[in-house]
Amino acid sequence: MKALSSFLLLVVCAALLVIVSSSTHAAESPRPSPSETWQTAAPEEVGIDSVPLVEMFDFIRKRQIPVHSIQLVRRGRLVLDAYFYPYDGRTRHDVASVTKSFTSTLVGLAIERGHIRDVQESVLGFFPERTIAGLDARKRKQTLEHLLTMLSGWDCGVPLGTPSINADRQLAEMRRRDDWAQFALDLPMTSEPGTRFLYCNANCHLLSALLTRVTGTNALAFARRELFEPLGIRDIAWPADPQGNNYGWGDLQLHPRDMARLGQLFLQRGRWAGRQIIPEDWLRAATRAHVERTGGKDRYGYYWWVSDKLPGLFEAVGRGGQRITVWPDKELVLVYTGGGFEPGDLGPYILKSLNAVKSDKSDQPLPANAEGNARLRDKLDAATRPPAPQPVPELPAMAARISGKTYTLTTNELDLATLTLQFDQPSEATVRFQRLGQELRCPVGLDGVERFSTDTLVELPFACKGRWLNANTFLLELDRVAGISLYRFKLSLADEGNSVTIALGERTGLGEEVFDGRTKP
Repeated sequence: MKALSSFLLLVVCAALLVIVSSSTHAAESPRPSPSETWQTAAPEEVGIDSVPLVEMFDFIRKRQIPVHSIQLVRRGRLVLDAYFYPYDGRTRHDVASVTKSFTSTLVGLAIERGHIRDVQESVLGFFPERTIAGLDARKRKQTLEHLLTMLSGWDCGVPLGTPSINADRQLAEMRRRDDWAQFALDLPMTSEPGTRFLYCNANCHLLSALLTRVTGTNALAFARRELFEPLGIRDIAWPADPQGNNYGWGDLQLHPRDMARLGQLFLQRGRWAGRQIIPEDWLRAATRAHVERTGGKDRYGYYWWVSDKLPGLFEAVGRGGQRITVWPDKELVLVYTGGGFEPGDLGPYILKSLNAVKSDKSDQPLPANAEGNARLRDKLDAATRPPAPQPVPELPAMAARISGKTYTLTTNELDLATLTLQFDQPSEATVRFQRLGQELRCPVGLDGVERFSTDTLVELPFACKGRWLNANTFLLELDRVAGISLYRFKLSLADEGNSVTIALGERTGLGEEVFDGRTKP
């Protein structure tokens, strides 16, 4: 789960190409009211005890858990709409592999609309004009259902039962090719289709390419028309490959409350505002276990994880804590976004809030709890506040020595060519990188408080802060506020500031890398 994956580093790097400085934090603008999209309720009105929710906020604060948002919906009413600094909920969030559940939903819609006959159709039948490498009887047996259940039989470079985007070394190679769909079709086979679970992002992307072919548009345009627009979801971003096929495996960007809409749609058996959006038979097929043994604790449907402990519960799961949980027995939808945490650590508080009354009446409204709700509101407000600025220690002599110097960097996974740090203000610095001829610029808080920029490539916020660990070592943190990764650059300076060794790490465990830099003579 924590192995180095160069393709994810490249993905983040692409998102860092152009950053424009902003002196104000987005939280200064009011957050949209949940009532614009959801009916709201106090927890007790829908049988949820507010006290365990308060305890959950305390747990998050004490453990410094990097959760970005929590949305709790019961019986169609938004009970909890929480955001945690530095993410404020006003921008889209990268949902990572939650994207896969949207891709499978679009396949179901394409079947309903007559673009595809059923999941038993041959994969190769959709690409008759292509020349396929290693074509054999096993490849000819592949069906759409094999792709949807991660039973394709392809060599995806993933150990059996590893449900992690980090382990898929083949994705990095696919992204370097001109034709990603062809790369997927050419993958060698390692087993008979339908016999071995291998978590494979190529499966998902090939389905996206297939959607482009059968619908005459790409997955995003098809989703806007058939899924997003009926649900009232309008602010979406979804990158595409060189042929215009949206990434079938990940990188979809949505607002957390819009993630909850998909969960609520599935909870309502595919109906929304009196209209059947998704066929109920598809919903049942997608969210039941087709794979009993994945190598983990849960079973697998059509890009949905199916609980083996809580009957009926199913989830869309993404790296770093992205989650849409649907629990029909409890009429519950739960959404998380985060920057590298385990949602299961917060699950006990949700369960406790649902089991406040140990009887059949536990699903009925609870007595009003004005004090508990007031405490919960206080926790919601506190979670959005930035930390108080800390006194900035006197900068070491090295700060002045290196200020404005440009270091030429050795080869690194992020393709960073140069680094420049400027220390012109007592509580704020500036960092500039050059990558592939373009400049990345970000103000850096030295007082323990992030400074925000806008990543113009994906139109999402980015934040930076730093501190001197000793006279010759500076720690720089780059946080994808509405993404997943937080990068830490530990800069060890030597030779009177003319050389630097950079140790790079990432909070979700993508791995570590060390590279060097020197100033020009």
